[in-house]
Amino acid sequence: MIEERDRLRALVGAGIALSSARSLDELLQRLVETAAALTGARYAALGVIDREGQALERFITTGIDGAVRTAIGDPPHGRGILGVLIRDAETLRLHDISDDPRSVGFPPNHPPMRAFLGVPVMLRDVAYGNLYLTEKAGGADFDEEDEEMVGLLAAQAAVAIENARLYETATRWSSQLEALNEIGTALASEIKLPRVLALITEHLRKLIDARLVAIALPRPDGTLVIEAADGDSAAEMLGRQLERAGSKSGRVLERARAERVDDLRADPEVDYEVARPLAATTGLYVPLVARHRVIGVVVAHDKVGDDPRFSDDDLRLAEQFAIRAAVAVDQSARVARDALRRVVEAQELERRRLARELHDQTGQELTSVILGLKAVEEAQDPAGHAEALEQVRAQVVETLHDVRRLAVELRPKALDDFGLVAAIERLVQTFGEQTGIKVDLVAQLADERLASDVETALYRMVQEALTNIVKHAQAASVSIVIGRSAAAVSAVVEDDGRGFDTAARREGMGLDGMQERLALLDGRLKIESRPGAGTTLVGEVPLR
Repeated sequence: MIEERDRLRALVGAGIALSSARSLDELLQRLVETAAALTGARYAALGVIDREGQALERFITTGIDGAVRTAIGDPPHGRGILGVLIRDAETLRLHDISDDPRSVGFPPNHPPMRAFLGVPVMLRDVAYGNLYLTEKAGGADFDEEDEEMVGLLAAQAAVAIENARLYETATRWSSQLEALNEIGTALASEIKLPRVLALITEHLRKLIDARLVAIALPRPDGTLVIEAADGDSAAEMLGRQLERAGSKSGRVLERARAERVDDLRADPEVDYEVARPLAATTGLYVPLVARHRVIGVVVAHDKVGDDPRFSDDDLRLAEQFAIRAAVAVDQSARVARDALRRVVEAQELERRRLARELHDQTGQELTSVILGLKAVEEAQDPAGHAEALEQVRAQVVETLHDVRRLAVELRPKALDDFGLVAAIERLVQTFGEQTGIKVDLVAQLADERLASDVETALYRMVQEALTNIVKHAQAASVSIVIGRSAAAVSAVVEDDGRGFDTAARREGMGLDGMQERLALLDGRLKIESRPGAGTTLVGEVPLR
């Protein structure tokens, strides 16, 4: 009775451990030790079968100390008697292991083992592993009572393994969803392609436990270039060129089909000039496909751990990330094409305007000069000759002013020579002289110069705003404030004109062009206006 009570107490303790153990390995170790104690076995082990059901992913033992374990070497892989239990998932009791024809013997330095009990770890007809016990005390064989006790412990082990795997799967799915959501947000808000690709490579590498993940995009000259990379040697890989015809990435690009390579050395398509410096042994290659066109390749090398090979789940996850990367690349290309189209359209509009001014104004003024010269030729007396010559001189001066004004509108020399504030001061002076509108300018940049593209963007914004005021606002006064903070520089243009409804703003006001120009520098344009209350434009560009 005392022995039976001790056994029940041990079983209850093992059950409590299911809810209190801090890790799966800790719990399984407790179950193995309990099984050995209940049956009087000198040695006990629990082998956990991998998800494919082909080999052991864990092998937990008791009775063998560290020195012996080191002398034996690698743990068993699931051959011989252990392989029989994995394949058949049935209880097996043997008087002597070596007598069974399916036994393959023991490795050197392994302690002798004879009597054997193997019990499958199963739950709902799914085999998770096996509990093994050998060398029962006194040289006896294991009996039905031992089998029953170990069967109860095996059932507890099955519950623990299933719960651990369910938790692992849920955690992995949660991480995948979080990563995909973050990438989706970046696709909707981020305009810089390198940042999106960097985010994709970073998340994918973490989720599939790869040593390196990279994205290669084709160039017009036919080569592939690594545009994003994360992991070991990522810095060295960025910008590296791959031959399209002489690399695995190039072949995958042509075939438009994902491939998993378990041994790079055995694949003749692998570019060893790239793989050798990385010491890569395995790979995933997934094409980026957008609108039935292959526009790049995702490459992953070497899963971290004892087995560097990637799984089918890794491949499927990489394909999901490749879809996002393809969207980012295609979207960036379309935005670039659209921006180029808008730039060309803006240039054509500007050319037409300048052509009209040259034809209608400057052309007429030059015609007046020609007529004035004719009047000089036909003058009959010195006084008439001097008067006609003075008129020609005045006409030439006016024409020269107009030509200079056109040159300033194209590209003010002061912007290049003296900076943003000086160029806007000149613009405001000219604007006031030509329109009679009062302009109040406050510049808080001192003499500090900004980056050329920042100065140009803010100058063009102020210039276009003043043009809109003349054309549409009917304003009496304008206020311009140029300032900066620790992180950004801004230009504020405010008028007291008639304003407009921002929800139904009219074409021809150049507001989209202002927004696009600032957005190219990660800036933004804020528009505040309503009918009868004037308009305020705030352009802001971050400092770099």
